Amino acid sequence: MDATGSASNYSQVETPLVDGVVDGFVDFKGRPVVRSKSGGWRSAYFIIGVEVAERFAYYGISSNLITYLTGPLGQSTATAAENVNAWSGTASLLPLFGAFVADAFLGRYRTIFIASLLYTLALGLLTVSALIPFSDCETINGSTSTCSPPQFQVVLFFVSLYLVAFAQGGHKPCVQAFGADQFDSQNPEELKSKSSFFNWWYLGLCGGPLLALGVLNYIQDNFSWGLGFGIPCIVMGLALLIFVSGTTTYRFEEKVDEKSAFVRIGQVFVRAFQNRKTPSSSISMEEEAYGTGTLPHQGSQQFRFLNKALVSPDGSKEEGKICSLNEVNEAKAVLRLIPIWSSLLAFAVVFAQFSTLFTKQGFTMDRSIGSSLEVPAATLQSFISITVVILIPIYDRILVPLARSITRKPSGITMLQRIGTGIFISILSMIVSAVVEIKRLKTAEEYGLLDNPSATIPMKIWWLLPQYLLTGAADVFTMVGLQEFFYDQVPMELRSIGLALYLSIFGVGSFLSSFLISVVEKTTGGDGGDSWISDNLNRGHLDYFYWLLAGISSVAFLIYLYFAKSYIYNRQTTF
Repeated sequence: MDATGSASNYSQVETPLVDGVVDGFVDFKGRPVVRSKSGGWRSAYFIIGVEVAERFAYYGISSNLITYLTGPLGQSTATAAENVNAWSGTASLLPLFGAFVADAFLGRYRTIFIASLLYTLALGLLTVSALIPFSDCETINGSTSTCSPPQFQVVLFFVSLYLVAFAQGGHKPCVQAFGADQFDSQNPEELKSKSSFFNWWYLGLCGGPLLALGVLNYIQDNFSWGLGFGIPCIVMGLALLIFVSGTTTYRFEEKVDEKSAFVRIGQVFVRAFQNRKTPSSSISMEEEAYGTGTLPHQGSQQFRFLNKALVSPDGSKEEGKICSLNEVNEAKAVLRLIPIWSSLLAFAVVFAQFSTLFTKQGFTMDRSIGSSLEVPAATLQSFISITVVILIPIYDRILVPLARSITRKPSGITMLQRIGTGIFISILSMIVSAVVEIKRLKTAEEYGLLDNPSATIPMKIWWLLPQYLLTGAADVFTMVGLQEFFYDQVPMELRSIGLALYLSIFGVGSFLSSFLISVVEKTTGGDGGDSWISDNLNRGHLDYFYWLLAGISSVAFLIYLYFAKSYIYNRQTTF
């Protein structure tokens, strides 16, 4: 049902004179849509509700995954952390494929529908894998001591797990892009609402994990993994029903008969390469003929090698042999994202730690509340969501209006300023994590527990709370800023791809985290000694690893500041 929008809409924001039919959008039957009866928050609420349910299902699996791998599946801490990172990385990279399918072929609505069906199936298979009883058990002195899962169960588990990642790859980029599409950028009021949408979207996105971490982790640790995986399956089925129920209110991009954005941008790079030997004088004359085009003058001067796509070697102006200035500017807009994308990989590596090493730290600490209740270590991840739920309204209702009165910008501060603030907070979270880990190791030494990895260290798990709260604060700034940035700075038809690029940062970051853990494991664990990330964390040195991440992040932050300062927005604003 989706369609590509006009290329001209990408570069200019105009205020419509009539608040009636929404230009460039149709309803589910292909008819023009009236502003007062479609889109806006009435549609966004359905879509945010779907995201809450999907995040509940996803975090119901991912948040406690390392516990399942080191528990029922019997993997070591380092191996389990690497597997979690590999899966998380795959889940964050697959949205690139899902977004391509949506933007180029199926459209966002159909892709969401199909991905949701596949998601529900994958979660059902995962539940079945957890219900298979263990058969390979060792018996010592008449009692069962250890059990190994059947090979079939392990295979089914990982196939189901990666099927979840594949389904999420189609669901994740399209739902958010489809939600943002419900706000018309050509209408001043809806444009302002779109900026708020990304804030409230992320609040809803954290609401799902909050429920999952508070309920599912307890069920998984204390009752049944089958039930803990089965509930997300049911919730995902309900999410699909919620999504379909809002169909009559949705706005769909109107199809137009012109080249797709993939073809347009690809042709710019091809033409520029073909014309690589074209003299600069010819390019200068063509630039003079076009003027500055639809982007600021400095934007037209950036990546000037792409301007060679404006001419042909034989001087022909025939359509198909040259690219328009707007097409060249679109290609430049995509190319400008690469330095920002690259400089954020260190942030993604830090982001990967809260669901792996933070959780393993918590397992070694005193998790008791009162005399009988024990808090699952993974539940502390809920404080990330709680922080987001508290800070998003404060940011949106207090900080943004205050900043808007000073800067005169609709969003208060620029997207890159917001992202940079979160990166700085994430560095602080690593420093705090290292300091707390030093305290944990000293406590273990004082009580003679260094060689007893299964013992509970007499140090309350709440010592980990500051690093979780800082991670949540970093999310409010960086994660929301990234979503808005990668949605806003790409051509209209490629906004699913834009959001997939944002998600791919965390996919590559998870793989880099896995690689870094592997290198640290081999480098620091030589001669049979304990590595920094030992199975016995009391003999390891997670504090060294956190200091390493803080150092890497600090260098990456300086690189980010350089690229952010020189970045040229597709719309007039400044860093």
